[in-house]
Amino acid sequence: MGNEESTLVDESTLPSVLEARNINAVAKYIKDYNVRNVVLMVGAGISTSAGIPDFRSPDTGLYANLAFLDLEEPEDVFDIGFFKENPKPFYALARELYPGRYRPTIAHSFVKLLDNKGMLLKHFTQNIDCLERQAGVPGDKIIEAHGSFATQRCIECKVPFPDDNMHTHVEKGEVPRCLEKDCDGLVKPDIVFFGEALPASFHQNRELPAEADLCIVMGTSLTVQPFASLPSMCMNGTPRVLINMDRVGGMGSRQDDVLVLGDIDAGVRKFARALGWEEELEALWEETNPNPKDREAELASPQTRDERLQDEVDRLAAEVDRTLGVSDAYQQRVREKLGEPSASSGDSSTSSANSANSANSADDGLSHVFPHLAHKPY
Repeated sequence: MGNEESTLVDESTLPSVLEARNINAVAKYIKDYNVRNVVLMVGAGISTSAGIPDFRSPDTGLYANLAFLDLEEPEDVFDIGFFKENPKPFYALARELYPGRYRPTIAHSFVKLLDNKGMLLKHFTQNIDCLERQAGVPGDKIIEAHGSFATQRCIECKVPFPDDNMHTHVEKGEVPRCLEKDCDGLVKPDIVFFGEALPASFHQNRELPAEADLCIVMGTSLTVQPFASLPSMCMNGTPRVLINMDRVGGMGSRQDDVLVLGDIDAGVRKFARALGWEEELEALWEETNPNPKDREAELASPQTRDERLQDEVDRLAAEVDRTLGVSDAYQQRVREKLGEPSASSGDSSTSSANSANSANSADDGLSHVFPHLAHKPY
């Protein structure tokens, strides 16, 4: 198994399974062949319309708005070495990203609809936000390639930590400690940090796409390995659908590849419409709405995606500032580092633990365990 470019098969000589390379032909294939084994591979792009900001956007990314924290590099917040020294910055951030604060998107409900119809073989996700779970997708159908907030455990003795206790600590902005006698180790959600291995479940299911009769890829740049290799695991002749802002990862190179480029939510609705599922999908998505009146307000005065992201970033920055009680003196040092005018002079030599390791890690390929930390087109 490997890159599509290295295959010895001339795919142009293979008979096409689809009547045409469009979404209507895919819908016809699903019905004619009674498709029952659909595999999905998704990334951060399916969650952005929920209001979850990305990390590296220069103006609206979380890292840009965490510059005032006492961190040598913003990436330290996801570095396992730094976490062991100072877990408070991560838990300030976790309070804002914790499941329950965001509503699943129409794309998440589409995954749930596939499962309702008995068609979902497996859902591979690079995301840690648990929005698939909130949409009702069963946990045993999900492979969270980079972990998630769904479970947590002690980083020392590895004993799982109760969900309700975790929720209480996160809401209070407190750092949880292991409940085992004589341990008292730090507790961390089962998210893959820099310096940690991918979950065993990913490696155990990595070749599962070979059993699929349809592959759907959504909201990912397909540049981070080993996740990026998943679509190439599909057998030749298995239709692959890309719903994305841009063509990525060699998608479109096979005879039965179909590209639906543009807004991801719009692409999902187009697919559902072709299948005759549009009303069913909208009804299923509406079930995820905690307050139907919010939906009415949304329709009456819709915000743009950038407005939603900026509102959320502003709220996050204010909350983190409040939680950690960042001093004016540190903000002064940050301004001096950035070369901005300062109100007073002073020594800015203070640095965070493990800062050198974390700074190097950003450029040494550590994004392979946490791809959504990198700002890439979807």
